Amino acid sequence: MQALFSRLRYAGVGAAVLLSGCNMEVLMPKGDVGAHEKSLILIALGLMAIVAIPVIAMTLWFPWRYRQSNKKATYAPNWSHSNKIEVVVWTIPAIIVAILAVITWTSSHALDPYKPLESEAKPITVQVVSMDWKWLFVYPEYGVASVNELAFPTDRPVNFQITSDSVMNAFFIPQLGSQIYAMAGMETKLHLIAREPGTYAGLSTNFSGEGFSDMHFQAIATSEDGFKDWIAKAKASQANLDTDGYNALAQPSEKTPVTYYGNVAPNLFVNVVNKHMGEMSHDAAMHGDMMQMHHDAPQESMQMDMHPHQDGDAMSSNITPAKAEK
Repeated sequence: MQALFSRLRYAGVGAAVLLSGCNMEVLMPKGDVGAHEKSLILIALGLMAIVAIPVIAMTLWFPWRYRQSNKKATYAPNWSHSNKIEVVVWTIPAIIVAILAVITWTSSHALDPYKPLESEAKPITVQVVSMDWKWLFVYPEYGVASVNELAFPTDRPVNFQITSDSVMNAFFIPQLGSQIYAMAGMETKLHLIAREPGTYAGLSTNFSGEGFSDMHFQAIATSEDGFKDWIAKAKASQANLDTDGYNALAQPSEKTPVTYYGNVAPNLFVNVVNKHMGEMSHDAAMHGDMMQMHHDAPQESMQMDMHPHQDGDAMSSNITPAKAEK
């Protein structure tokens, strides 16, 4: 038994060493949404542990208890059923599943990413565009934009409008909570709030090609004065995000440095969404035309005249009604 405990102790130390490089940002939330999600993770973990811990313990105890050298263990080769065990095996998991179902239903509605957060503070709108391989953040209320850096004041909701100008990506700030996808021709929404100032890591969690591993950004939660200073720094930039500037930025690039734009073309975000909506509409129209051709072709081919063959057999020919009248 001592040897077994010694091995378990060494295994625990080894697991701690292997996990020491892991970043547990999800379990260190700095916002309301992240805090609720952490609670859900811990509740689910605790409910699963009710089953997992006894099973693991019995997996270790049974071989030790009923080893060949233990003459005190009861030998029952014909044992096959126990009502008590059946009740435990079925009832406890059923109760756990029912509890998880209720939690999942209520939390899915309470933490809906499209649902605005309740707050007396005025929210900030940030329009997010994922590119190859960088993030563009547009502040329509202030007329500025930034690449790979996001700033907002604490204790104020941030309303994100998210799309993609390339392949599908996933927008995620682990310490603030809620991952959501960015897709071309579509606008997804996310509402977050930070309760503590700091710089939080943001990233894409959906593989999107060669530069995916460096597709990170910084989310800076600061005071109201700090946010005003950040906006002033962005306005001071001489770079313009007009049509030409945007087209140059949209070219694939890796490890793009933080960039500020002091002037942004109106309706930039809407134009990005509509650009791909046009492509989707064109593809849908072509698909519809092909389906119509496929639908019409058999109808014409079915307009066939049957007339007797000279040998008495029926022979078909593609004669249209107009030809038949002649």
